Amino acid sequence: MQTVSKDKLMAMVGEDLGTSDWFAIDQDRINDFADVTLDHQFIHVDEDQAKQTPLGGTIAHGFLTLSLLPYFTAQIGVMPENLAMMFNYGLDRLRFVTPVRSGSRVRAHSKLVDVTEKNPGQLLIKTEISVEIEGEEKPALVAETLTMAIIRG
Repeated sequence: MQTVSKDKLMAMVGEDLGTSDWFAIDQDRINDFADVTLDHQFIHVDEDQAKQTPLGGTIAHGFLTLSLLPYFTAQIGVMPENLAMMFNYGLDRLRFVTPVRSGSRVRAHSKLVDVTEKNPGQLLIKTEISVEIEGEEKPALVAETLTMAIIRG
């Protein structure tokens, strides 16, 4: 994650923040996510039954892919200097476009959309993130994320 001054951050609106490294989504990760979320729908965890569907095999939960955004943004995100803390503030938009098949690799691409000073020392950062799937034309998901940055002093 790159660190910049508040003024530089605000001037970066509209800029491409880059692309993360590839990340493998294997069946063990999908099964673990199913256990944590109690979502054991067959399309995620039953390889034999999932093979009988048009998808031809198991797929990751959409929310598993979404949950990787903090990992990806740690690689390609931007934060202001003198940061006291940052936290998720929400999503303005989220679409799950293409299923992520077990065994696929994904990576994120990010663009800084907006930075708004909500109160002195509080910056609301809006980022557009798309998660692409290796070998697929359409992304797994496209989201506009909101992050609140609290700046010291």
